[in-house]
Amino acid sequence: MTDSPRPDDVPDFQARARLDGHRVIVLGGGAGMGRQTVHALIQLGATVACVDRDSTAAQTVAAESGAIALTCDAVDSDDLRRCLLDARDRLGGPITGIVDIIGTAKIGPFRDLAREDWEMLLDVNLRHAVNLTTVIHELPELPSSIALVGSISGVKSVVAQGPYGVVKAALHQLVVTLADELAPVGVRVNAIAPGWTKTPRLVDKLGETAWKTVDSEIPRGYSADPSEIAGPLVFLLSELSSYVTGQVIVVDGGLTNSQKYPQVF
Repeated sequence: MTDSPRPDDVPDFQARARLDGHRVIVLGGGAGMGRQTVHALIQLGATVACVDRDSTAAQTVAAESGAIALTCDAVDSDDLRRCLLDARDRLGGPITGIVDIIGTAKIGPFRDLAREDWEMLLDVNLRHAVNLTTVIHELPELPSSIALVGSISGVKSVVAQGPYGVVKAALHQLVVTLADELAPVGVRVNAIAPGWTKTPRLVDKLGETAWKTVDSEIPRGYSADPSEIAGPLVFLLSELSSYVTGQVIVVDGGLTNSQKYPQVF
């Protein structure tokens, strides 16, 4: 970003919101939040590589949005390296932004989690992001902005999501540390922490009664649509957030705003 000549100059905010000329890779772009983020980025002018380990999902989103489809298992650092270099070639230049949406929860208390469950949680929610911290340095140029997806489970204790929350909290700390390391070379690193969101996976898992129960606890009155998660991610890729780095922005409809306590007054 070019600084204004004088502090009182008014910049072109509309241009800062646009992503024309940006080349962005979306990891986990094949469904839900990822799909909506791919569409949002393209609508705002970016050229996008939709990456998913499910090749059919990546191709479907690419066909409907105009993105480039790539297949990758980001847990494998070699495959992630190949994918990023391939994306750079296919997008026609340096990758300017990376959105990493990969993640899934394992529901249940600590005592019920087997070793393989922990390995899955670490792989799908953290290891791919750790791989990214190394692999980006092998690109000819570093991206200017990286946005990851954490969870309110990494901010507050959520019933039956303790193990998932531990891993997401580690992801949040990775964001803060990486932001400090990369700020001197012009790279911003941030994350969002979504609350309850009607992703395809959760919609399949929960019935209408369960969703009504969830919605009743949220100050906004409803669970988020995946597009409402895509919006803040796109903001973190745009120049509107040029002075934001090392932040985990909670996007939960106000669910974690209040501390519950016994009603004694």
